[in-house]
Amino acid sequence: MNLRTMTTRKTKKKRSDPRFDFFRHPLSLFGHLTFVRVTIAFLGLFYAAGALFAFQPGGGAQNSNGSHAHDFVIFVNVFNDRGFALPGARARVRRAQEKKFRWEAMSDHQGEFAFRVPQGEEYEMTIEARGFQTDTRKVNSREGNRVDLTVRMEPQAGPPAEPHTQKMSGGTP
Repeated sequence: MNLRTMTTRKTKKKRSDPRFDFFRHPLSLFGHLTFVRVTIAFLGLFYAAGALFAFQPGGGAQNSNGSHAHDFVIFVNVFNDRGFALPGARARVRRAQEKKFRWEAMSDHQGEFAFRVPQGEEYEMTIEARGFQTDTRKVNSREGNRVDLTVRMEPQAGPPAEPHTQKMSGGTP
């Protein structure tokens, strides 16, 4: 066998940019680069048109139904009996004439939380924390637009609860 006659031809592979492979379509009327350019131009026009219609001149957001202009803010700081911030206290707020609580929050690492409620009503707020007595406060939202409360939680009466120990079953002690 002669090695000169047994050589094979090398074919060139098409090179394409992997970032734009998703733009390729086998039935496309345009070449790859033209299709990419047309797509980018179309998306640019689409975003420009969306920007024109998304923003209304003259503060359109203030006139919408989601406005907070007539809301009342209840801001609360919760402390333990020694005067330290009490994180993890659970607070619930309801209208004074209702039984169902509508708003709920947990105090953060600084012992703070806030509620935004409709103005012009009387509210009842209940604050609970593990190892402390439940505290209930009345909040009148008829005057002003904010109230700042400082709550000092009192420890529960009685001996401190012992940590729960579970007996392991099986085996020898």
